[in-house]
Amino acid sequence: MIVETLVVGPLQANCYLIGCDRTQAGLVLDPGGEAPRILDAIERLGLQVECICDTHGHVDHVAANAALQHATGARLLIHEADRELIEHPHPFWSAMVGGIEPSEPDGTLADGDELRVGDLTVRVVHTPGHTPGCVCLAIDDLLLTGDTLFAGSVGRTDLPGGSMPTLQESLRRIVAQFGEQTRLLPGHGPESTLGDERRSNPFLLELRER
Repeated sequence: MIVETLVVGPLQANCYLIGCDRTQAGLVLDPGGEAPRILDAIERLGLQVECICDTHGHVDHVAANAALQHATGARLLIHEADRELIEHPHPFWSAMVGGIEPSEPDGTLADGDELRVGDLTVRVVHTPGHTPGCVCLAIDDLLLTGDTLFAGSVGRTDLPGGSMPTLQESLRRIVAQFGEQTRLLPGHGPESTLGDERRSNPFLLELRER
């Protein structure tokens, strides 16, 4: 499996390029800006991008959606609950990333969906809390967590649509479904493992105390 991380945009979001070694089929996760850099990396890796997925609809994760859609012809997918955020970006939040072109999803992501990217199977896990439509993507031993779970922290819940009790339920689900060796690739910051987070992340430790 091909995995490349690009830190993009003024809010330093992680954009992930995932590819199948055999077929060169590819997926772009969270194109949060700097479309030319992302497209250059796609070309360097020799990927044929089949889908663009947003873990959620916040502008720092979706600002290059439209540009990549147009350049690659790939399908854009997001959870239905966050669809409005990318179709009609709020001007205040858009200004934080220097403006954003609205994007029209070609389909939606729902809990339990499986996407095929070459020989890879990508499973969708709905993890609301940071936003109502947050998802994680599970591929082999990887869990791409967006802004649900970070190394040492979790996504904020004080923005519109956020809910800490809902996020806690999503975290419980992650802990129940995935093993300690699972590599976590978050929406910001360094990668981790679920085992390390269970031992040191205060938000996961708090769950064990309840």
